Amino acid sequence: MYKFFFNLVFKRMDPEEAHHLAFRWIRLAARVPVLRTFVAAALAPRYEELRTEALGLRMHGPFGLAAGFDKNAVAIDGMSMLGFDLVEIGTVTAQPQPGNPRKRLFRLVPDRALINRMGFNNEGSAAVAARLAARREVFRTVVGVNIGKTKVVPEEEAVGDYVTSTERLAAHADYLVVNVSSPNTPGLRNLQATEALRPLLSAVREAADRTVTGRRVPLLVKIAPDLADEDVDAVADLAVELGLDGIIATNTTIARDGLGLKSDPALVKETGGLSGAPVKERSLAVLRRLYARVGDRITLVGVGGIENAEDAWQRILAGATLVQGYSAFVYEGPFYARAVHKGLAARLAASPYATLAEAVGAETRKAATA
Repeated sequence: MYKFFFNLVFKRMDPEEAHHLAFRWIRLAARVPVLRTFVAAALAPRYEELRTEALGLRMHGPFGLAAGFDKNAVAIDGMSMLGFDLVEIGTVTAQPQPGNPRKRLFRLVPDRALINRMGFNNEGSAAVAARLAARREVFRTVVGVNIGKTKVVPEEEAVGDYVTSTERLAAHADYLVVNVSSPNTPGLRNLQATEALRPLLSAVREAADRTVTGRRVPLLVKIAPDLADEDVDAVADLAVELGLDGIIATNTTIARDGLGLKSDPALVKETGGLSGAPVKERSLAVLRRLYARVGDRITLVGVGGIENAEDAWQRILAGATLVQGYSAFVYEGPFYARAVHKGLAARLAASPYATLAEAVGAETRKAATA
């Protein structure tokens, strides 16, 4: 049904306008008590065997919405209503910014992919913090807050920019994510180099601890799939050294060659980050490498090309405690999270593992001892 609707309506619309339209519907449904209860009952059934503990948090399951969909924290309950176990909002910057000029979002339908060069368009950390502070939750869900660098802030002043957002947002976050991997903010990916990343993560950690004294706010870093293997290792080692809580692997890619893209070459050439099915293989490889390096010492979050339950299951076996989706939601529609949960429960039942936690990293460990 959704695929018919997608082809009839959304596919004919500008991708960003279609996103805003769907977003409005989700937010509207979540505001109507009877309707949201009905929708949640249909789309967000709970599986006791999928209950997950990660980052010191208890969740209904391991499957969440990746950052980028709800940039300003306006639809957390709506996304929970659709079945996501955690919702990562953002990316949020210290200063409000409009992002890059339109057109800046492109669908690669034959490849089940997106290209975006949104440029961290958001209302700024002060506005988002105020919205989170005023929120009265309808559905209990874990809320992650993804922070990035304001475009006009020079690279040498990036630490202060991230600290400002941390001071405003940490109290409202179940966990924080430092995003240094978007390709759409000039110079941002330079911050993935360990000599730049160490002082940045240390400053954010200190700011979070100073701002929130009653609990420890888990801190994660999100990395790009385009990092060389030795750089992935360096980030993994740094995360362990600094006592980071987790790594999210991965963001979008700037690569185009070797991905077997079938879409119109003019679309493929658009600048920006490519997400969706073509990123699947590299994101999985980065995740496996990270788990082989860090094991169970920190939490790994798998994202990039997770279209269905099998993709999510493979990330768990590779070492991800949590998994996230975004691009596939555009193509799969409102039953996306439900299908992933149902499929994960079936795969766990058919596996040799008694719990989901036992399955985390099992295939990567097996490969290491083979």
